[in-house]
Amino acid sequence: MIGVVAAGGAVGAVARYGASVLWPTVPGAFPWTILAVNAVGCALMGVLMVLITELWSPHRLVRPFLGTGILGGFTTFSTYTVDIAHLVDARRAAQALAYLAATLFAALAAVAGAAALTRALLVLLGRRGRPA
Repeated sequence: MIGVVAAGGAVGAVARYGASVLWPTVPGAFPWTILAVNAVGCALMGVLMVLITELWSPHRLVRPFLGTGILGGFTTFSTYTVDIAHLVDARRAAQALAYLAATLFAALAAVAGAAALTRALLVLLGRRGRPA
């Protein structure tokens, strides 16, 4: 189990690093990249959880690999908090507070919205999934 989570975490962390290389944040600027990464990761978690809890029963290692591993490694609370500290250090407290709130809102909205859209799509496609 630990190896599966670690392997997934490595994949997710490399993907996050790739996003930060492709879309770098200038020091002192609003960290849009990590905000987007966290929102996308949460949306993907919403989709994943609906699929594996309501549609099919995957192998017991799928959830730890994809959810805890890849998506856990892709999303980042530590970089988020460091970004807030950098904004405060750059005397951009209002931006730091906006980033703090925007990330929380975006993450919660993304997971809830993606889960709801996935359920709606399954209904539209006539997939009832497993009984609850």
